Amino acid sequence: MHPYVGMWVTDDGRVQHELLPNGRYDEARGGRESAYRGRYEVTGSHIEYWDDTGFTADGDFVGDTLYHGGMVLRRRPRPADIAPPP
Repeated sequence: MHPYVGMWVTDDGRVQHELLPNGRYDEARGGRESAYRGRYEVTGSHIEYWDDTGFTADGDFVGDTLYHGGMVLRRRPRPADIAPPP
């Protein structure tokens, strides 16, 4: 498994892009849950997408930032990664 599995979100929260460990993704846009779904493959820090409707796209990871389709998405920590308040 690659290190990029998890939730990636635009700074305004409009796009939520979840990379699942099974090589599938689920993307919500605005109020539309699962607006886009499909499969993906990661090679190094590059990602290729094949939407279930036939649309293709790609992107690149730089640290905890994903550049994809003109958007900038940042990794959202998993709840288990967030330390409880003191």
